[in-house]
Amino acid sequence: MAGTSVAQVAGDVPPPQDPQNILNLDLSTGGRVKIQLRPDQAPYSVDRIKTLTRRHFYDGLIFHRVIEGFMAQGGDPQGTGEGGSDLPDLKAEFNDLPHVRGAMAMARAQSPDSANSQFYIMLQPNLTLDRNYTVIGRVVSGMQYVDALERGEPPANPSKIVHASIESDDLGQAPAAFVPPPPKAAEAAPVLTGKAAKQARKEAEEKAEAEAKAKKKQVKAERKAAKEQAKAAREEGDRPAGGTAAAVDAISPSPTASAVDQVATEEAPAQPN
Repeated sequence: MAGTSVAQVAGDVPPPQDPQNILNLDLSTGGRVKIQLRPDQAPYSVDRIKTLTRRHFYDGLIFHRVIEGFMAQGGDPQGTGEGGSDLPDLKAEFNDLPHVRGAMAMARAQSPDSANSQFYIMLQPNLTLDRNYTVIGRVVSGMQYVDALERGEPPANPSKIVHASIESDDLGQAPAAFVPPPPKAAEAAPVLTGKAAKQARKEAEEKAEAEAKAKKKQVKAERKAAKEQAKAAREEGDRPAGGTAAAVDAISPSPTASAVDQVATEEAPAQPN
């Protein structure tokens, strides 16, 4: 696929270059590096870089970690890899931009949501990092000045960012206001066809039938319970006050019954000792 860039192979076609989204890094290695930022992929991370750049936060900071064949990392005011700005850490904005040569991404600690001010520029591709770090742009010119950065962790004589700027500011253009991206719409359910559609219909019908049976059973049980409650209420209403047993106990023994008991007692033979 001759003549096709790595980014295009990965399925990404960058938008036209806009001075509002071009980061210029003037390095101590002798020249200017232009980086096309991608707010369409990482809006909050790009806005952070632009905000700090306009504060002159990056001016004079070193590249404290430069690994041959891997990447160059900077943006730490402490120069140790442990510092950041006074702004809160960023939520991860992992995206589809690949870690190809010249890609710029936000450095972070173990937590995905710990990026702040530090960034790195890839010296060589390393696609194993994709979707684990937030890629925010790519070098479009001056990569040779990145290649010339002093190596080391940290380097003995670290290279520096002499000055960082946004190209639109250099041209005297007013900064564009940051507009938060709209919330992502929920993904539409896939359209099923053929056997999959038939199976889906069958499952939906079976589910509906099962729900209807369960509802019918529930209604039947509720009706039965209601009838039993009504019957119990009617029986309770037919009983005299105090209950049947109390009513029977309240009736005095008849004279005839008392006489019979007395006769039986008198005629009974004495039991042997």
